[in-house]
Amino acid sequence: MAIQPINSNSIPVLRGINSSQKLSASTNTEPVGKTFEDMLSSLNQSQANSDDLVQKLAQGENVDLHTVMIGMEENNVNFNVALGIRDRLVEAYREIMRMQV
Repeated sequence: MAIQPINSNSIPVLRGINSSQKLSASTNTEPVGKTFEDMLSSLNQSQANSDDLVQKLAQGENVDLHTVMIGMEENNVNFNVALGIRDRLVEAYREIMRMQV
């Protein structure tokens, strides 16, 4: 069994983020709100997929347990990434509000 490397396309929250991209305001043409909205949409889709797998398993449908566990863990990772991004955005907002005008 070959082990596949983890890349940004395997995690829905990170799709579209290239590791070589610089995260500066001058090079990013997409608004932060749109990016965050896309990330939350992806997180919601991951949660729905995980819930669907758990529900199928509970109903006794033919679903592999490891598939359910992988889906739940993927959702957990996506949620933690989204939470970290949210914390960074809130901290940046607080830092801007502390600036002297």
